[in-house]
Amino acid sequence: MSYLTLTGIKKRFPGGTVAVQDFNLSMEQGEFVSFLGPSGCGKTTTLRMIAGFEQPTAGTVVLDGADITDKPPNRRNVGMVFQSYALFPNMTVAANIGFGLKVRRRDKAFIAARTTELLDLIGLPDKADRYPWQMSGGQQQRVALARALAFEPQVLLLDEPLSALDAKIRISLRAEIRAIQRKLGITTVYVTHDQEEALSLSDRIVVMSEGWIEQIGTPFDIYNFPKTPFVARFVGTLNVLNARVVDATAGRLDVGGQEIRATGAVDAPTGSSVSVALRPEILAMGDGGPDDLRLRGTIEEVTFLGAVVRIRVKLPGDAGVASVDTFNNPHLAVPARDSAVTFSFPAEACLVLDVAGRDAVAAAATAI
Repeated sequence: MSYLTLTGIKKRFPGGTVAVQDFNLSMEQGEFVSFLGPSGCGKTTTLRMIAGFEQPTAGTVVLDGADITDKPPNRRNVGMVFQSYALFPNMTVAANIGFGLKVRRRDKAFIAARTTELLDLIGLPDKADRYPWQMSGGQQQRVALARALAFEPQVLLLDEPLSALDAKIRISLRAEIRAIQRKLGITTVYVTHDQEEALSLSDRIVVMSEGWIEQIGTPFDIYNFPKTPFVARFVGTLNVLNARVVDATAGRLDVGGQEIRATGAVDAPTGSSVSVALRPEILAMGDGGPDDLRLRGTIEEVTFLGAVVRIRVKLPGDAGVASVDTFNNPHLAVPARDSAVTFSFPAEACLVLDVAGRDAVAAAATAI
């Protein structure tokens, strides 16, 4: 039986704006699920409906078998961590962590013991008497997490908790959040627009666009097997090339005067325009193996990105430009600009999008 279930959730704001439409999700106890999407896609609104800060226009929220749709926030056993920390500036770290327990009228000895336990958990055992203004952003967010966990909530909600922090702290803190979540086994919903965060943290990801769910799946499936053009474009870096269908049944395609094939039939009429989507990291310079597909073009640009070298190849005609990512090493032979090159890839790496899909890809790019 599912632990947290959202069924037919819809949210319409005064004035007619629909923020969330037909949202359905079932989570198991202890699962870590991320809501991923661009600004305005409805992910935070959905999180706030779980917390009780927003009421759904339609649908139900069920937690551990109990319908909590109409319960106020203080009657839901849910902890929330906000993007802005939301700590009380006039309270010490210990007082902030114990605040929820104090409101619940737990005795002082229990509050002190629980606070000490949580300070150890978040790695700040010596900061109990500090005030928020005396701490870094990363430390403040750890305190906010401890406060949300203090009363042992059934569900932990995190609303873009790392977006205000610099890159290095974000990476270390997200690893700590995941480790704490696993240790406690707490059911967690995490909102982010950062696809790297969602991919690295989650058991499953809910990709959202304009209030709708585009796809629900594991990070592996979301990245490698996107089910909609929006997901293909939004998650990871993607090459989108113009192509023409030569033989739909056989999956034969023309890309800039060069024929490649998909692994199966193409769902578009012969002679029609489609898009071919390829991940940069699955492309390789050279002819590849006997079963690989190949495309030829000229070097437009070579960019060093540290561990990765990105080679941009201009294809003939209006086929477009493909980025080929390869790991950097001291002996890497980098082709010169304007030189003719061939890159190769397996047929299963070729994702074919129809004309409508190409429009959706463009819309996703605009949203980003």
